[in-house]
Amino acid sequence: MTFERKSSYTKEDLIKSGNNELFGHDGPPLPADPMLMLDRIIEMNDNGGQYNKGYIEAELDINPDLWFFKCHFKNDPVMPGCLGLDAMWQLVGFYLGWLGGKGKGRALGVGEVKFVGQILPTSKKVTYKIHFKRVINRKLVMGIADGEVSVDGKVIYNATDLKVGLFQDPSTF
Repeated sequence: MTFERKSSYTKEDLIKSGNNELFGHDGPPLPADPMLMLDRIIEMNDNGGQYNKGYIEAELDINPDLWFFKCHFKNDPVMPGCLGLDAMWQLVGFYLGWLGGKGKGRALGVGEVKFVGQILPTSKKVTYKIHFKRVINRKLVMGIADGEVSVDGKVIYNATDLKVGLFQDPSTF
């Protein structure tokens, strides 16, 4: 299977990743709906961002019918902050597959997360920006990046040292 490395990806492409059809069966898949927290990747490169080691910008369209608004919290709907954090980890793992990394992605940690806003059912669009600091591509394949989450143009989360590793056999993790 030949993978065409592109600078942007549609929702259909991201769904293919979740079905192991984008990077192949050895590449890291994204989660399937409803845990896929992205609708599209609008920019992706291996030399941009704050550290010139790679950059991703992705988006999620918000509508009041999204599953988490029905249960978090009753009569006070808000997107769980952990889902925004998970989206950033999803993007770090996707980047590792985009670079040719093999294995199943697993979040390995985060340095610090700051929340200064929220995503409500009245919000329109979430934007994720990931700035890669380091990629290790040896026996261990791991990405380390800083990220931010914006809603309707306002930054509401920042995360440092997002870490994702790829594992050939995730049962040994």
